Amino acid sequence: MLASYWTISAGLPHTGREYSPFDFKDRVQSAARAGFKGFGIWHADLQYVLEKYSLHEMKQILDDNDIQHVELEFLTDWFLEGERKKLSDIRKANLFEAAEVLGARHIKVGDFLQEPCSLPRLIDAFGILCEEAAQHGTKIGFELMPFAMIRTLEESLAMVKGAGAPNGGIVFDLWHVVKLGIPYEEVCRVPLEYVVGVELNDGTIHSPWSLHEDTTNHRRLCGEGEFDVRGFVQGMQKAGYTGPWGIEVLSAELRTLPLEELTTRAFRTTMAQFG
Repeated sequence: MLASYWTISAGLPHTGREYSPFDFKDRVQSAARAGFKGFGIWHADLQYVLEKYSLHEMKQILDDNDIQHVELEFLTDWFLEGERKKLSDIRKANLFEAAEVLGARHIKVGDFLQEPCSLPRLIDAFGILCEEAAQHGTKIGFELMPFAMIRTLEESLAMVKGAGAPNGGIVFDLWHVVKLGIPYEEVCRVPLEYVVGVELNDGTIHSPWSLHEDTTNHRRLCGEGEFDVRGFVQGMQKAGYTGPWGIEVLSAELRTLPLEELTTRAFRTTMAQFG
């Protein structure tokens, strides 16, 4: 089980305060006490944490708490050109450096602005990104979501298959799967070589607010919403998925809770979805 960044950080997504108000060491220790063996770090939080701890100190903290899977995120604009690509390259270099020192399993990438981009260009860009990541010992996981430049399972598979990178694939976040209307059966049929990670959460099938408001403030812990979380877990297990399970819940309500309550509730409610 991997404590995804947003679930236990109390960070404010898409603002100037995306970093966590909780100390990095406190977060890792609390997650480990709750039972987590994986830990997620957001790029803005990484830069904030590095003002206090070095990468090697962060690695020691993770090791001391038996954290076996480290996830880094999030890289955007990697498929563009111009100034935004230059800024993306700076963030990419920071993430790659951290991935190598921390032994990160994968880096999540994608897009939040539905940027138009041809599939051939995406295939080339994804392939280059994976090749660079391999030099730092990590994988690249494209997070399929309604806000990205491609928003179908078919296009996502075409991109990762076309790139042909053994360290590249898709991250399936249950919230995005449900909101995109992709049947669980289709996700479970994806060859495991193209599955970099799986993230669990819960929520409402339909909501009165915007999709953006829904995804950043109204996700729910597993078993507290309308998704068939257990059915999705069973389907992925039957398909043979054996990687870490992230729990990613962006919730305005959860951001008000103490750290220990965040970690223990996130772990307990997610574990309850397994047999």
